[in-house]
Amino acid sequence: MTAIKESSTQNMNKSIAEMHCPVTYVMNRIGGHWKPIIMYQLINGAKRYSELKRAIPAVTEKMLIQHLKQLEADNLIIRKAEPVVPPFVTYTLSPSGEDLTPVMTAMVEWAKKDSKILAEKFAEVDEVM
Repeated sequence: MTAIKESSTQNMNKSIAEMHCPVTYVMNRIGGHWKPIIMYQLINGAKRYSELKRAIPAVTEKMLIQHLKQLEADNLIIRKAEPVVPPFVTYTLSPSGEDLTPVMTAMVEWAKKDSKILAEKFAEVDEVM
């Protein structure tokens, strides 16, 4: 990913848009394909990198690492590394990330209503749980 100069017009426009539109602010933090999926996987508690990778098999290692770093930089997740060999790293939602749980839940509920296929799939999952 190419770094954008802080003084660039694009960066300035992005900052102005964030100040005037709360949706822009949110989308700049959790927008994209993988960030909401990663956060959704962390709703039920801490997960290691390998658990996230298994839970989201379509994501590449590069994208998972990149988005975990961005979510951490945006204070939406917490990365906890234990000083052991081999390294033991877990990811959890930060308090700010936990505040987005109702948004993620609302997205799931909307998906269930909007998609009959998803509704059937989630009904099966709900029965198992």
